[in-house]
Amino acid sequence: MVNHSLLSFFSDAGPVVKSVMLVLMAASVLSWTLIIQRGMFLKRLQKITSMFEEKFWSGTDLNRLYANIMARDSEEADGLAHIFKAGYSEYTHLRQRNYDEEKIMANVQRAMTVAESKELDNVEKNLTLLATIGSTSPFVGLFGTVWGIMTAFQALGSVQQATIAMVAPGISEALIATAMGLFAAIPAVIAYNRFSAFVDRLANQFTIFKDEFANLLCRQLAHPQPQAQPAMEEEAAYVQA
Repeated sequence: MVNHSLLSFFSDAGPVVKSVMLVLMAASVLSWTLIIQRGMFLKRLQKITSMFEEKFWSGTDLNRLYANIMARDSEEADGLAHIFKAGYSEYTHLRQRNYDEEKIMANVQRAMTVAESKELDNVEKNLTLLATIGSTSPFVGLFGTVWGIMTAFQALGSVQQATIAMVAPGISEALIATAMGLFAAIPAVIAYNRFSAFVDRLANQFTIFKDEFANLLCRQLAHPQPQAQPAMEEEAAYVQA
């Protein structure tokens, strides 16, 4: 009875095909590690962003919201909260120094753009590696297959009469490299496409929030309202409580 387990294919393969299999197994493990890690991170970020958006548009006082974010753990101030914190910090800083409206809004926009870029860089982390695994793994597997088939046919030169039974085992061992390449590539490609779509939606969400928040601050500058206390005093009162 012929043993067709993956271990038997690996043990019977040549050194080159074995190396290819080991590379593909490592790529598969790395791919699944990145998929799980990025999936958990993006799920948490989506939850934090939704919670912040709901709180922001509920009509809460911006000073209190800013103080709450400053008092939280840094991991809870990701996404829109980080953009809001950067923009509102610049806004209160320049407003207390009586800068003109145009100067304030220009600096606020720059601060939010920098924060947005940092957030998107963090979200896109390791996505390029996933794309690389998804695009190159089939070719690495194909290389192992071609090499294995070449070795199998070269072995036929030393026999007088070739039969399919002599060639089939070597070819089947070689084809397993292609199968392993596809096994590593398919999940990586699916995850990359899904994560990329999420990043695109998040970037659009960031842009919309920046514009809406900038409009809100413009209205505050045009029609200033008396505030109970500055943002930094509000933050200190929150921390002491």
